[in-house]
Amino acid sequence: MPEPRTTRTYRSDLRTEQAAATRRRVLDAAAASFAEGGYSGASLAEIGRRAGVSAETVKANGPKRDLLLGAFEQAFAGAEGEAQLADSAEGARIAALDDGEALLAAAAELIAAANARTSVLWIEILSAAGADPAIAEALEVMLARRMDDYRATVRLLVERGIAPAGTDIDGAAAALSFLWSPEGHQQLVLQSGWSMRRYTAWLCDAARRQLG
Repeated sequence: MPEPRTTRTYRSDLRTEQAAATRRRVLDAAAASFAEGGYSGASLAEIGRRAGVSAETVKANGPKRDLLLGAFEQAFAGAEGEAQLADSAEGARIAALDDGEALLAAAAELIAAANARTSVLWIEILSAAGADPAIAEALEVMLARRMDDYRATVRLLVERGIAPAGTDIDGAAAALSFLWSPEGHQQLVLQSGWSMRRYTAWLCDAARRQLG
């Protein structure tokens, strides 16, 4: 007698969930390995050891460049993919805030936390892009998405009165992208020893001075 379709579907769904969970572990392990040993220094075996899987499983989730890019996306936004940060649940919550100061503070907290998770990985992506055209191409896409996120942020700040009407959206977004970049977290927190509280407050102040 044929096996019921519902059972086959359940098993298929279970395998899909297990594969997704394994990939998340591999990407988390890849993020830690790249942050600790650099992109060139991290091995598939080391990533597998951290993830609790074989090197072959890591290889099946690769190639290595995809692990780097996927690890960054997962660490930054919580999941792989090309969705805008503004479209995430947290981005939607922040966009719904009516008070401009509350919106600016929440946006700065979101970016500060994301930069804390990913600034080291970001430097590895910038370095790897110089030698790998595929990573360089992916980097261009990521930078374009980042600009779109900052354009959306600037528009919200204009609507809430933090930035004046008539603000040059593209110019302000470029400035905010520079001020709130992962490189800034590298220099201020990792190199200069600022606390996250001081860093987050600086993000708010820098945005106010630039956009006010």
